[in-house]
Amino acid sequence: MYNQGIFHASIPKPLQLLLIVFMVFVVMIMSGAYTSNIYFFVSGSGAMNEHYMMAYYANSIGMGAAMPLVLRLKMRFRIRDKLTVGYAALALLNFINGTTDQPYLIIINSLLIGFVKMIVNIEFFIALMAILSPNGERLKFYAIFYPFVITVMQLANYYSVYFSIAYNWEYFYILLAGLSLFTAILCWLTMHNQYFGFKTPLHYIDWLSVIIFNVAFLLLAYVLAFGKQQDWLNSNRIIEASIAILVLFIVLILRQFTQKRPYLSFKVFKKTDVLHGIFMLMCLGMFLGLSSLQNTFAINVLGYDQLSNAKLILMMIPGILTAGIVCKKIFNDARKVKFFVFSGFASLLAYSIILYFSFSTEFAFNNWYLPMFLKGYGMCALYIGIWFYILNSLPFEDMMPAIGFILVIRSFLTIGFFSSVFSWMQYSFQIESLTHLATYSDAINSSVQNTSNNLSSIKLNALLVANKRIMGYVIITGFLILIYVLFHHFGIDDYKYSSLRKRLKRKSFADRRRIVERAKLQIEIEDAAGAAI
Repeated sequence: MYNQGIFHASIPKPLQLLLIVFMVFVVMIMSGAYTSNIYFFVSGSGAMNEHYMMAYYANSIGMGAAMPLVLRLKMRFRIRDKLTVGYAALALLNFINGTTDQPYLIIINSLLIGFVKMIVNIEFFIALMAILSPNGERLKFYAIFYPFVITVMQLANYYSVYFSIAYNWEYFYILLAGLSLFTAILCWLTMHNQYFGFKTPLHYIDWLSVIIFNVAFLLLAYVLAFGKQQDWLNSNRIIEASIAILVLFIVLILRQFTQKRPYLSFKVFKKTDVLHGIFMLMCLGMFLGLSSLQNTFAINVLGYDQLSNAKLILMMIPGILTAGIVCKKIFNDARKVKFFVFSGFASLLAYSIILYFSFSTEFAFNNWYLPMFLKGYGMCALYIGIWFYILNSLPFEDMMPAIGFILVIRSFLTIGFFSSVFSWMQYSFQIESLTHLATYSDAINSSVQNTSNNLSSIKLNALLVANKRIMGYVIITGFLILIYVLFHHFGIDDYKYSSLRKRLKRKSFADRRRIVERAKLQIEIEDAAGAAI
């Protein structure tokens, strides 16, 4: 007997929806490491900042590694058993994170938390999609789900800092462990004990590819996190890790072509929509990588404490919700996705321009509302728009094996790459600015006491100059990205002109020119009529 629902039939429908929202909330606030909380990790454990950045990246790697397996695991286990064990495992992993000071153990736990988190999430994704979008309209589902998830993540980042200041950073993990254990008990009491469908075996899974995938991306996370600290290619460790990454990726790719049931599918990368979508995800990662510059400006220049800096995260929530509302308005017209994506990049560009002109030693806290609103809107709009653009043209059988790889690119590779590049550029530009500013501080023209008093001012000005230079390069690139998005077809132009191209092949030059002019006139009339209506 199969049951494609989640709960017992005796559970009322409104209560089922509340339970789903609560369980999704519990699992979405979990992460092996929180970027807003790394300061307390470092001060509490004595480890380096890079260890916990690697732990943060490992969480996204674990989620991507689990994605190709979620449907097979869903068909293999009963939903009550799987979710109860999943939440219990999350409780154990969070408890270990809250009671250890070993950074490498936290890195491994972060990987496992991301892996289990995605396996648990897929059950609720399917149920919520059926509730929120009965007709299977992905854009309508994304308009509600993504703002909810991103808002929950921002709240988790803020309250992780709050608990670290009020109590200790370990207590937040203990709280998460308690919530996970309570949710595991709820799953056991309220969910049915039947299979979703035909029971499938696990021995078809290519576990060796799963291991190679995780090891390769963990090594890449090590390179991106420790590259600056190890001085990049001047370090033997970075060189050896880079060689190992290259070898492992070659082995992983070749293995997929020799397996009857491959772990990953690379067929989707032949589609131009997927390649353009990945490029836009890289552009999004460039803007999100500016968070490191923003944190440096807020803490080192403006002198914010950790809680005040975390409050900036909450200012993004109105923009995130606004992006969801705008997406809800356009979900019935996929042609508007292009302008939705354009508005997202334009918002992030406006955020960068405002920060560029705001880099100074004085900046009122209230002035953060507009740039953070734009950042929240741009981030949520691009997550929804680009993800929809990539997946909308993929058949289901190709989407699931490839989505894990694309997820790692979106959540780890793009942000990690640009954060590392910006960190290195900031260090290099700061050293260069210090050299230039030092020419104005001469022991002959000023006393030693005045020079020492002005040293902090010189450092701040060097940091501001470095940040402005990086932000300037990003702004120039942002304008080029807007031009690219404006002229990209997003799958619409090909549809409009496909029949036109076929006719042009069979016509003379005069006929071809006449057909082109008529087609342009028809499109202009349609656009004008649509605008008038």
